[in-house]
Amino acid sequence: MERQELEAFLVLARELHFGRTAAHLGLTTARVSQLVRALERRVGVPLFVRTSRRVALTSTGRRLEEDLRPAYQQIRAGLARAVADGRGLTGELRVGFVGAAAGQLAMRAGEAFRRRYRDCAVRLREVHIGGAAERLADESDDGIDLLLGCFPIEGPGLTAGPVLLSERRMLAVSVRHPWARRGAVSVAELTGQPMVDAPCSVGPTANGPRAETFQEVLTLVGAGRGAFVVGAHAAEFHARPDVIYVPLRDAPPLEWGPVWRTTRATARVRAFIDAGTFSARETTE
Repeated sequence: MERQELEAFLVLARELHFGRTAAHLGLTTARVSQLVRALERRVGVPLFVRTSRRVALTSTGRRLEEDLRPAYQQIRAGLARAVADGRGLTGELRVGFVGAAAGQLAMRAGEAFRRRYRDCAVRLREVHIGGAAERLADESDDGIDLLLGCFPIEGPGLTAGPVLLSERRMLAVSVRHPWARRGAVSVAELTGQPMVDAPCSVGPTANGPRAETFQEVLTLVGAGRGAFVVGAHAAEFHARPDVIYVPLRDAPPLEWGPVWRTTRATARVRAFIDAGTFSARETTE
């Protein structure tokens, strides 16, 4: 099996999206498709089911992914340690995170990173949702090398890494809102509903008051000024007497992961992402 075929298969098995796989590997989507087809010819059966709407693993593809990924991760970890010994993975890595869910990801990834690279320090810092991506461009002591947050985090020259956490979407509403007593709300019902506007908005187009921080968002929600789409972790980490979190029954999950400047993909950044991927897999298994 060729190395590129193996990498293309494992990344596509994780992302289930040719575009994201191509961006992660630095290849074209056509090249990714070519590598996957070559591997399928080598194996003799399809590994993915492809339609215009989705990509999914076949039963053979799923078994192959389960067999190959642990060995591949062990090989990568061994090579990373060898490179670190040869080059010296030292210094400091500055990791920013937005919100409680990203904070937990950062803590777990930081612990896994420190176990592997004891000579490299990790400095974790919470950043506000407004201007979080801009901190990646800041080369002063206030800047960060890597950002953990809720996708999409977009901007010129930014690269997004693998999804480390997926969670259900919820709708934050005032306890006085008619929906506060509902078991769930559909996305279609949000049409015309006042929605708080914030840099981290992941719901329908905001048509309500503006907030710059998450606490401002919840204060406006609690005052009945609008609703706001959040992840399921908010009900645990941001419980308030004036806010209720109602499940959104037909919304796609929220996804969290790392983002960094493409020109700053250092050995420290890559090693931290590998540690984050490993710790996320450990948590779900």
